[in-house]
Amino acid sequence: MTARCTLQDLQKMKAAGERIAMLTAYDHASAIMAGRAGVPVLLVGDSLGMVVHGHETTLPVTLDDMVRHAASVVRAGTNALIVGDLPFLTYATPADAVHAARRLMQEGGVQAVKLEGGGTIARTVRHLCELGVPVMGHLGFTPQAQHQLGIRVQAKQAADARRLLEDALLLEAAGAFAIVLELVPAPLAAEVTRRLRIPTIGIGAGAGCDGQVQVWHDLLGLLDRAPPRHAKPYAQIGQAVETAIRAYVDEVRSGAFPTASQSSGMDPSELARALTAVDGCQR
Repeated sequence: MTARCTLQDLQKMKAAGERIAMLTAYDHASAIMAGRAGVPVLLVGDSLGMVVHGHETTLPVTLDDMVRHAASVVRAGTNALIVGDLPFLTYATPADAVHAARRLMQEGGVQAVKLEGGGTIARTVRHLCELGVPVMGHLGFTPQAQHQLGIRVQAKQAADARRLLEDALLLEAAGAFAIVLELVPAPLAAEVTRRLRIPTIGIGAGAGCDGQVQVWHDLLGLLDRAPPRHAKPYAQIGQAVETAIRAYVDEVRSGAFPTASQSSGMDPSELARALTAVDGCQR
């Protein structure tokens, strides 16, 4: 991709049946690598609270955190569409949402924002879209409400499934350009995808979505824990990093690092003059 991915590109991808790969990114280096690999959509997710900051949930993440990480990702200069999460309770009212979106777009540099929730935030989504803010929705398991929902598959019963579909249609009508479906039964996610004109991005929602999103650390096996069921580690980078660091520690302790070729030299006469000068000062 030679030009930045746009909302229109995503719509064309859905129409053509071309799957959309979205990946989280939280810093400059990861964004550069993802860009080189051709990822069309990067999400600066509030999941950074867990995988980067070490919190148990996403709730402690602040708007300042999101702005700082987003700016780092944006400075990578990739052609990906960069979406930033609005963190917990920063969009409780339309006015709050405008303030948060303004900071994340102006200071963080993202091209779109993501909000969790359905019908209850449809008015806020519409308000943002009317002001020119591209909005991605997020339904199913919404991490910011995990204490209320529990970490489990959502909408398994008919009434809940109907509500999720209604919420998806409301978000689409409000102007959302795409919707993340997280921990939703695969048949339901496929049906929602079929009924929507905008793309769906699944995470733990089966292959029937228009695209998929994964967390950087899960994809690369960076954390010392079993990945979620819906995640697929494509490498075990964490083990490779630990092996490299152990080798470095061992070589420092043994004196094998640094070698002469890894050290800077100095003309012997210059060293002698420097030592004479120092000795003179000490006297």
